[in-house]
Parts: sequence; C-alpha cells; structure tokens
Amino acid sequence: MEEVLTNPKAGFYMNRDVFGAQGDFITSPEVSQMFGEMIGVWTVCLWEQMGRPERVNLVELGPGRGTLMADLLRGTSKFKNFTESLHIHLVECSPALQKLQHQNLKCTDESSSEKKAVSSLAGTPVHWHATLQEVPSGVPTLIIAHEFYDALPVHQFQKSTRGWCEKMVDVGEDSKFRFVLSPQPTPAALYLMKRCTWATPEEREKMEHVEISPKSMDLTQEMAKRIGSDGGGALIIDYGMNAIISDSLQAIRKHKFVNILDDPGSADLSAYVDFPSIKHSAEEASENVSVHGPMTQSQFLGSLGINFRVDALLQNCNDEQAESLRAGYWQLVGDGEAPFWEGPNEQTPIGMGTRYLAMSIVNKNQGIPAPFQ
Repeated sequence: MEEVLTNPKAGFYMNRDVFGAQGDFITSPEVSQMFGEMIGVWTVCLWEQMGRPERVNLVELGPGRGTLMADLLRGTSKFKNFTESLHIHLVECSPALQKLQHQNLKCTDESSSEKKAVSSLAGTPVHWHATLQEVPSGVPTLIIAHEFYDALPVHQFQKSTRGWCEKMVDVGEDSKFRFVLSPQPTPAALYLMKRCTWATPEEREKMEHVEISPKSMDLTQEMAKRIGSDGGGALIIDYGMNAIISDSLQAIRKHKFVNILDDPGSADLSAYVDFPSIKHSAEEASENVSVHGPMTQSQFLGSLGINFRVDALLQNCNDEQAESLRAGYWQLVGDGEAPFWEGPNEQTPIGMGTRYLAMSIVNKNQGIPAPFQ
C-alpha cells in the first residue's frame, strides 16, 4: 500500500489531484464547508478547555487539497485569540498536494527553504512536513486525522494448518501480481499477537482472517505520547469498525471499485480503520491520555451544532444554493437510507453519517472534549 500510494515517481497521491468529482473519490470537506466549520468548533472548544494557551500547534495529517483547514480557519476567524495562537503544521508527502494546499490556504511565502508560509485567511503561519516526527514538540498540540488512517498500510493474516500466515503479493508465471500465503512467520506477526490480546474471547474464537495496521498502531502511540507530555488532543474521523476487521482492503478508481492488483498506482488503496486498535495503542503509550468514542459522524457533527449551522446558511441563499446545502447535509449526516429533509428518496446521496466514526485522544487534565460529553 505504501509503495502504491506514495512512491515518489508513480505513487497515486504524489503527482496529481485525486480528490473531488473529477478525481477518484470525494471526502467530507469537499462535500460541504460545514464539515470543516464543525471541526473548527471542536478545536476551539478543546482550546478553551486547555486554558486558552498562547501558542498551539494545529497539525493536520494528510490534508488533501487543504479544504478542511481553509474552512476551519474561515469559520474560526472571529475568535482572534484562538487564531493568533495557531501555528499550522501540514503533514503531507505529495508535492502536488502541497501546492494545492498552499493555494487554497491563500499562502504567501516567508521562507521557501524552511517550507514556511503565512495563510491570509487568518494571518496564521503554515509549515509543511513529511512526517509527524518533524513537527516541533514542547507546546500543546491539536491533531486532525481525517481520512488518513484508512490509507496507512495493512497486513492481512489467514489461519491455516500451519498457524497464522500472512497474505503476501507475489508474481506468477504469467508475470502478473497474485496473492499467496507466507511460508513462514513474518515481522508483522508481532503486531498480530498484540491485536489478539486486545480482542474479546468471543472475537478470538471466531477469528479466521485478521487485518491489522502496524503503522496505525505506531502512529497512535506517537500521537498519544506527544499529547500526554505536551497537552492537547487528536481527532480521528474515518470509515471503519469498532471491532476486529477481517478483510477490507479495496481499490477505487474514478469513484468505482476495481481489482486491487490491477495497474498499481492508478487507483486509491484504502482499508477500514480498526478503532479498538487505536484506543488500546493510545492507552498503552501514555497513562496521561484518555480516549473517547468512537461515535458516528452523524452524532459527532450533530452534537457540534451542524443542524443550527445549516439552518442559518439556508436563511441567506437562493434555491440552487439551498439544494446544494441540503444535499451536502444529507451526505454528511445521513445513513444512506432515509433523508434528513423532506424530498424524493432518489435524490438523497449515499450517507457518510453512520459509515464514518469519530474518536478523540486528549490529555487527561483537560476533561472530556465536546461532543464526547
């Protein structure tokens, strides 16, 4: 997955814009400005709970086009004390997407050598990094990971007469890629054993196929240690399950599912996020953090007031804009079955409201963050 998505020359994300209707898939920030605005509400609330620190690192992992961050900054621009405290750090390895983020955040360069700029949306300094490790520590940190974990590499295991065998990619006699089972134990088996210890007895009894993400576990532990020592919190929103995952790896090209091994690098690869694994990894890494959730995206956005926001926006728009707002609202909070507004069912987009889950990791000294209260 890592090679297919981030290879410097042929990686899926590296050299082009893959988001939106003209790309390969659509994410929540591209659906409606309200998504980024609600994330902004969450960050301001947590900043208040932290005691309004004068400096905060606001980190976004895999910021896409920069749409979420741009909407967050516009939505919080009236909270001057908050925006003046921010130092934005975008963790992005794609040069093509870095350019888009620079444009959408309306940045002016201060230092090209340090990859530093200032966003005119809120007068906020913006920095780019290839990894979270590069983001300076020592100050409170707010981390947003929206549709980031699903792109982290997974390892799949299958139970056989030889015990647990990892599914690997091989080249057949016809020179085409194929899946095979490993002939001997692999390094990822150590993470498999850890995941099994976190499973319930009922889950372990039924396990025949297991999908794990060592990179997700390691990243979560890094985040938890930073939050535990420096203060702050992390918000993780992604499609996934509050249970063990067996086999969810999928490839999407031009909004359609395709064969995973067909023309690697031309399609997005993603997998469901194992939320219990995130919870246990964070709690194991630091005794100073608490984990809240997961809850559905619909519950999360609803608790932050998206209903009031859409009502306010509808007061000042024409019919075409109103239709677009309602469609975006349905897609963000709907379940794909019943519309949240009166209207023909066939016009209701597929809902992200129940397929996406939200979880937070926060420093214990800061209480329970909204809306997990």
